[in-house]
Amino acid sequence: MSKPAELREHDDEQLELMLKDVQSNLFRLRLQSETERLEAPSEIIKAKREIARIKTILRLREIDRAGVAAAAPAAS
Repeated sequence: MSKPAELREHDDEQLELMLKDVQSNLFRLRLQSETERLEAPSEIIKAKREIARIKTILRLREIDRAGVAAAAPAAS
């Protein structure tokens, strides 16, 4: 599990790849949970939190870019 500060150091493409990786891991964990082979149920919660962290950082960056784009024409 990565800390938010560590995630912010990555660029958007790396975060997108990490997001896909964690989502596929969550899918595998849910599948193991249904077949009663999951040893640590807390791993599902950790994966969900990791997904939320990554999505939050991506969304904040998207909002920042929109704010800069909206401010640029107004300044011209």
